Amino acid sequence: FEVSLDEHRGLDHGAWVPLRYLFAQADVPVFQVSLPHDIDAPGALRLGQALAPLRERGVLIIGSGSLTHNLYEFRQHIRDPEYAQEFADWIHDAALARDVEALVHYRRRAPHAERAHPTEEHYLPLLVALGASSDTDAARRIEGGMTYGVLSMDSFAFGLAEAGSLPLADAA
Repeated sequence: FEVSLDEHRGLDHGAWVPLRYLFAQADVPVFQVSLPHDIDAPGALRLGQALAPLRERGVLIIGSGSLTHNLYEFRQHIRDPEYAQEFADWIHDAALARDVEALVHYRRRAPHAERAHPTEEHYLPLLVALGASSDTDAARRIEGGMTYGVLSMDSFAFGLAEAGSLPLADAA
């Protein structure tokens, strides 16, 4: 991967929103890795695999997107949680089974994939995080609920032993 540093760009909402809850005191160093604009699902997995050695140095790798992300339906006030939940449940099952092939080829295999993600940029961070995990890392679902009937906010953790491993800050 070709990389470059932009010292003038701050963190975007994909980085600062989760960090606000994970590290509310902002007491950890952070660097954001932006997805290349032309990356596809296999490329996102490879990017995670390229980042995986950082874990051995104590780096927490967070992939932030949204498990479903159809903003057209959100803006049009279309509320159809059934399709979004079916997609989220399929991802849950595939992630817990560590079915990497299914997760990479979700557009062909998952129910309602294109409706859940008309564009892929909010799904691909899941593959980066999966790629950064080891084959022996257990996957855990962190339930986030369904917002506005179409936005699944579920997350997945790979390699964290228990819920207490997450440094969740008090959201209040």
